[in-house]
Amino acid sequence: MSDEHERAYAHADSVEGLLRRGRGLGAVRALQDPRGAAGFVYDGIRRDWRWDGTDDRSLYLARLVQDLGLSPAPVVAQLVADEETCLRACEVLELLALAGSDEARRGLRAYVREGEHWTRVLESLSASWPPGWWEDLGDVARDRIGRETELPSYPEPWTRFGIEVRSRPCVPRPSLAGLGTEELLALLADDGARDDTKSSALRALNGREPVAQLLPLVPSLGASDGRRPLPPLGRAVERLGAAAVPAARAWVRDGRGWLAQLGSEVLAEHPGPDALPGLVEELAGRWAARDWCGPDRTARRLARFGPDAAGAVPHLRLFWLRTPHSYERAAYLQALAAIDPDGLDHAYTESLWDCEETARLLGIASAPAGPEVLRRIEVLRDDPMETPEVRAAARVRAAAAAGTGPL
Repeated sequence: MSDEHERAYAHADSVEGLLRRGRGLGAVRALQDPRGAAGFVYDGIRRDWRWDGTDDRSLYLARLVQDLGLSPAPVVAQLVADEETCLRACEVLELLALAGSDEARRGLRAYVREGEHWTRVLESLSASWPPGWWEDLGDVARDRIGRETELPSYPEPWTRFGIEVRSRPCVPRPSLAGLGTEELLALLADDGARDDTKSSALRALNGREPVAQLLPLVPSLGASDGRRPLPPLGRAVERLGAAAVPAARAWVRDGRGWLAQLGSEVLAEHPGPDALPGLVEELAGRWAARDWCGPDRTARRLARFGPDAAGAVPHLRLFWLRTPHSYERAAYLQALAAIDPDGLDHAYTESLWDCEETARLLGIASAPAGPEVLRRIEVLRDDPMETPEVRAAARVRAAAAAGTGPL
C-alpha cells in the first residue's frame, strides 16, 4: 500500500492509531480516557480500518463500546447505511446483545422488520443468537421475502420459516473415514482410482497422524489434467513438516510445474542455514516497503533458526508494533519468542486485549502471572462475547492459577 494509505492509519503510538490497528494497548489506553476515545471507537465501526478481510475487529470494538460505557445508539443508527456498513454494525450489535444490551437486541430486531438489508442481518442473527431471540420473526420474514428479487441462499433461518431457498446441486463426497491408513495409502497408489476418490483418501489422512509413507506417492497425486495437485495434497505434505524436505529437493527438479512448485514451497518453509541471511534481508526489505501482507511467512521461517536469527529481531519488533494487518501480528510475537524471548512480558500482557483471537491465546498462555493478568484472564473466561477457544484457554489458565487445575 502507499505511504498515503499508511499515514491514514494515524501514528502507531497514538490512541487513534492503536485502535485502528486493533492493538491491545489501544484498548488499555482507551479505558484510561473513555470520553477522548469514544469518537475513535465509533469511527472504527463506521469505517472499515481492517487491512483486509482476514483481520478481526467486531469483538474488539464491541468490547470497547461495553467497557467504555458507550451508548449503542450510534451503532444502531449505522444500520441504515450501505450494506457493508450495516453488516459491520450488525456484527458489533450482535455481540453487545449477547453481553446483555437490550438496546442492541431491540435495534437489530427492529431492523429486520423495516431495514433494507434485512435478509443478511437475519441470517447473521440466526447464526450467532439463540433461536429464541429470532424465531418469532418468522411472520415478518414470510411477509417481506416475497418483495425480494432473489431467493435466499442459506438454509437458516429460511427453511425453519418454510421459505424456499435457492437450490444448490450437491454431489456427495465419498467418505473413506472407516478405512485404515494402509488401505488409504493403497487407494492413493492405485493408478485406476478416480481423482475424487484419491482426494477423499487424502482428506481422511489429513484427519490422522501424518504418515511418511505418503511421500513416495506424492509425484503420482496430480489431478488427471496434469496441471495441478489434488486439492488436499498440499495440506497433507505440509503436515509432514521437515520430513518432506529430502523428497522436495527432488520435486523441484521435476518437469511437472505443480510438483516443482510444491517442492519449492516445502523448501521455503524449511530453509537451510545458507538461507538465513537472505530471509533477514527479505524481512528488512518488506519493512522498508511497508509490505504488510506476507511478512508473517518470513517471520515463521526465521523462527526456525532460533537465536541465530537475531539480526531479524529489530524488524520483527517493528512489524509487531506497527502493522495494520492485525491477522499477522501473532506470527511476529511467536517469532520473537523463538529468537529472543527476553523482554516479551509486556507484549504477552498487551495481547490479552488484542483484536485477534490468536494473539489473545498467546497472551493467555504466556503472560506473566500477576493481579492484572489474572483479572483479565478471568474476564475473558466469563465473557459471553468471547470465542469458545479463548474462553476454554482462559478457563484452564485461571483454574491453574487458583490451584484447581493442571499447571
